[in-house]
Amino acid sequence: QVQLVESGGGLVQAGASLRLSCAASGRTFSRYGMGWFRQAPGKEREFVAAIRWSGGTAYYAYYADSVKGRFTISRDNARNTVALQMNSLKPEDTAVYYCAGYLGPNSGSYYLQSEYDYWGQGTQVTVSS
Repeated sequence: QVQLVESGGGLVQAGASLRLSCAASGRTFSRYGMGWFRQAPGKEREFVAAIRWSGGTAYYAYYADSVKGRFTISRDNARNTVALQMNSLKPEDTAVYYCAGYLGPNSGSYYLQSEYDYWGQGTQVTVSS
C-alpha cells in the first residue's frame, strides 16, 4: 500500500508561482508512474501532468495542453517525492490538486485517472485575478 500526501497549495495572485509536493511511502517509488490531476469547482477532475517510468533508467514527462510551458513535473526518487512547479498561474488554474501513482511502466494511459491506483487527499490552489 502506498500513501501519498500533497503539500504546497495556497492562495496566490495571477502570474505568481507555486510548488506542489507529494510525498510517497513505500520502497519502490522509482517504479511508479506519478501524476497530478486537478478538480475545479463544478467540473470533473482532469489530467495535469505525469512523469512515467520507462521500465529502465529513464522517466518521461507529459503535460496537459492547458499547462504546457507553465508547469513542470519532477521527481526525486531518493526522497520519494514528486513535485509540480507551477508558474504564470491563472485564475483558471484554481482547483484542488491531487497527486496519484501507479506501479509499473504503463506507457499509454498516463492521462487516465483509471490507471492510477493510489491517490492523495488533495491540496487547494486558488489563483485570484
